[in-house]
Amino acid sequence: MIDTAFIDTLWLTAKLALYTTSILFIIGLPIAYALAYLRFKLKPLVEALISMPMVLPPTVIGYYMLLAYSPQNSFGRWLECYLDVRLAFSFEGVLLASVIFGLPFMIQPLQNGLMQLPESLREASYTLGKSKTKTFFKVLIPNIKPSIITAIALTFAHCIGEFGIVLMVGGNMPGETRVASIAIYDEVQALNYDTANKYAFILFLFSLIILTVIYSVKRKPLL
Repeated sequence: MIDTAFIDTLWLTAKLALYTTSILFIIGLPIAYALAYLRFKLKPLVEALISMPMVLPPTVIGYYMLLAYSPQNSFGRWLECYLDVRLAFSFEGVLLASVIFGLPFMIQPLQNGLMQLPESLREASYTLGKSKTKTFFKVLIPNIKPSIITAIALTFAHCIGEFGIVLMVGGNMPGETRVASIAIYDEVQALNYDTANKYAFILFLFSLIILTVIYSVKRKPLL
């Protein structure tokens, strides 16, 4: 007999990772381009802020996100009053937190890939009359495919295994915020080791596949 709760939890986990990765890819490309090629005074500060999730405990970011979501603060109050939205302990709230927490895993590989491209590649494209937009999409992006694959894989895998920030922001609500990493903790606490092992094995297997893909891509030449 199929355990619907088990399937629902895995589907919710995959959906959160898919949405997070898609959003980050869309916003990550222009941010990575700006960080790779533009020069501005606040660039070190922007890079530091983007990298913060890699050094801060997830509970720290989750705590501040939860404060921001609270109706007692201006952002949360504005969302509730004007949009009738409450992000605390909801899938949408977890998604926003996941996007913020996943920023460095998407942007850094993309930025590094762009910075490794020879400057002559862009200059040749401009010389042939191509705009910056066409150069970006037609010349630069096709030449950083390994970096794009790495960025997507890292972001997706990191989101699949995230625990602290999801628990802080979303709690443990079945069908809404209960992802696989939280389900493992829950099942162990309830001494349901067989179910916990099923979740853990699936996450282990998925992580192994993702890392194998990343290392395979890295062995290929960039250009």
